[in-house]
Amino acid sequence: METKTQRGYLVLADISGFTSYLAKSELDHALGILRDLLEVTSTSLRSLLDLSKLEGDAVFLYASESKVRRGETLLEVVESTYVTFRRRLDAVHGRTKCSCKACGNIPSLDLKFMTHFGEYGVQTIAGTIELIGSDVNLVHRLLKNRISDTVGWRGYALFTKQALEQMGISAEGFLQNEEMYDHLGSVATYTTHLHERFEELTAARRFFLEPKDAHMSVEKDLPAPPVVVWEWLNDPAKRELWSGLTVKPLVRPKGRTMEGARNHCVHGKEVIVEDILDWRPFDYFTVRSAAPLGDIVTTMTLEANGERTRLVDRTRFEPKSPLLKPFSKLLLRMMYRVFKIEQRYSALEQRIATSTK
Repeated sequence: METKTQRGYLVLADISGFTSYLAKSELDHALGILRDLLEVTSTSLRSLLDLSKLEGDAVFLYASESKVRRGETLLEVVESTYVTFRRRLDAVHGRTKCSCKACGNIPSLDLKFMTHFGEYGVQTIAGTIELIGSDVNLVHRLLKNRISDTVGWRGYALFTKQALEQMGISAEGFLQNEEMYDHLGSVATYTTHLHERFEELTAARRFFLEPKDAHMSVEKDLPAPPVVVWEWLNDPAKRELWSGLTVKPLVRPKGRTMEGARNHCVHGKEVIVEDILDWRPFDYFTVRSAAPLGDIVTTMTLEANGERTRLVDRTRFEPKSPLLKPFSKLLLRMMYRVFKIEQRYSALEQRIATSTK
């Protein structure tokens, strides 16, 4: 038996209300529903994290610090997983014709996340990987918190101070609390209400450039799943590697990247201000870039295809002068050549291919 100590994120996704649900439901139907919900939850989280094990009505996962370079991606994966869970919950309840209590009580279920950053030992016993350590114990103890009692939230994401700091995310907009545990002491926590984020992320598209409205379109098949491609598109350090742009965050609503955020993009002597108009992690995002002659509006969609991603870049040029409007498409084509857009996407493909080997 060999034990290796590592540092990284420890994430526990737990189905809220399942004990009560199980007590009021038929066992065979209830277990089938639990299996389905755990499957969609673990599948979504494994886009970034490694599965440690299933724990009854919970999923325990982890990722070394080297695997998650952009901390915001972890938050986005948690939120995206919650959206997937809620949609599956609603779909199962909506389409069932069964009158049993297990099917009728589905809306009483919810999902919560505990995330901590620390040390953990990885040991293999009888061919099974097991995580051990005080930080592993802590992330499990976090399930016993006062969030539901104090604010009534049942679907939420709780982060320890260590996790939030490692992710590089501001505490703005989070509910700050302090929990006390025997043998572990005081733990500072930061929690976000996932019901509110679900409503934001599932609202109707607000700024999405349809094919018929685009002046230019570029498609690229990339050798990585959407979570990985998303990080290469939005992590400033990675983005600079393939685009040549030095990206500096100027505005971050709630201390994170989302609708209303603004970037300062520098390429040589050229400076571009980039505003994020719509932000739907791992699905699409829309930005407006201010150019000397007008604004460039771009929607990038990520379409999963197994372990690959079809990236579609649709762009429209909106000139400042009405006199230039008839030449919008021509001007945009010229900009594409000047900024070497297609060469940049080829560089992106090469970077991703190299990093995934």
